[in-house]
Amino acid sequence: MSHDAKSAHLGGALSCVDLLVALYWDILNIDPANPVEPGRDRLIFSKGHAVSSLYVTLAMRGFFLPEKLEAYNRPRSGLPEQPSPGCAPGVEWATGSLGHGLGVGLGMALAATINKASYSTFVIMSDGECQEGSVWEAAMLAPRLPIAPLTVLVDFNGWQATGRSREIMQMEPLPDKWASFGWDAYEVDGHNIPEILDVLKRPSGGKPKAIIARTIKGKGVSFIEDDNNWHYRSPSAEEVARAANELFGEMENGE
Repeated sequence: MSHDAKSAHLGGALSCVDLLVALYWDILNIDPANPVEPGRDRLIFSKGHAVSSLYVTLAMRGFFLPEKLEAYNRPRSGLPEQPSPGCAPGVEWATGSLGHGLGVGLGMALAATINKASYSTFVIMSDGECQEGSVWEAAMLAPRLPIAPLTVLVDFNGWQATGRSREIMQMEPLPDKWASFGWDAYEVDGHNIPEILDVLKRPSGGKPKAIIARTIKGKGVSFIEDDNNWHYRSPSAEEVARAANELFGEMENGE
């Protein structure tokens, strides 16, 4: 998709795939055949620049035919490079202007309480996004409100557009920061699905939950992993072939 559309953000898309798989196959109460059912769980994909990973997940989960992915980032395809609400089945909100997803998720969690609905809300955001003031305004407010279950998963791949996250703004200790605001905070290996699921399924005692997922930008492709040049690059045909060989080889070996 990145090669055909000449689109960027492949590294950040690969870093959060395991989080999406854990959610869509084991956690979210949502019917692909009825993605606007009022009682569905909500997922706000706040790091909208990496939305290609969400589109692939939705297609593989049955929200729409995988063939539709071939039109990614084409005019009027329904799969824009930055998502908008309703652009494709299963996409809840317009994201990509970073820092707004948590506020939106908090609003949905509060709406669930007001409407006496039973759904849960999940927000996937980036580590660089945690430098936005609006994130911390929502983080401070959430524990003070009578909200339905709200879970934030931070894709902490250590990079943002212009460098290492920790070098641009002091991020650590990120789990302690969330906990100090009243969240039930955890740190996990963001590529270990059993570990992710274990934390997602733990009761939070009425608190909102923050999961800091340590990930690798470009995970799964050796020449992309932890290389921030791939924040804006798209792969050549030869690089796509190399990546496919690595990934399919891993699958054949049962890894």
